[in-house]
Amino acid sequence: MAGQGFPCLFHLMTGLYCPGCGGTRAVRALFRGDLAMSFQYHPLVLYMAAVILAEAVSFGIARATKNPRWFLGHVLGFVYIGVGIILANWIFKNYMLVFQGVDLIPPWPYWTTWSGTH
Repeated sequence: MAGQGFPCLFHLMTGLYCPGCGGTRAVRALFRGDLAMSFQYHPLVLYMAAVILAEAVSFGIARATKNPRWFLGHVLGFVYIGVGIILANWIFKNYMLVFQGVDLIPPWPYWTTWSGTH
C-alpha cells in the first residue's frame, strides 16, 4: 500500500469500492499524462478536467470579447453528468469486482517513480 495514498476505509471494511475509490490515483495518472489509466482509475477526474478547461476557455473568450454570453457559467447539467458518472462508475466497478472477479482499480504502477527518478 506504500506510495498509493490513504487507504479507503469503506473498501477496507466492506471489500467494495466507494464512489470515490481510484480518484487520487486518477489525478496522479492525469498529472503524469496517462489519460487512459486516469480514466480507468476514475473517469470523473478526466470529465472534471474537461469541464474546468471549458469553463476557463469560455471565461477567457467572454472577457476578451466583453460579451458575457460566451461564458458557460456553472451549468447545473455539468453537476448532473458528474453525479451520473460517479454512480455508473461505482456500480460497474463493484459489479465487475463481485460478480466477475475483475479488479478494475489496479495498484499504482509508478509508486517507485513518483518522485521523478527512474
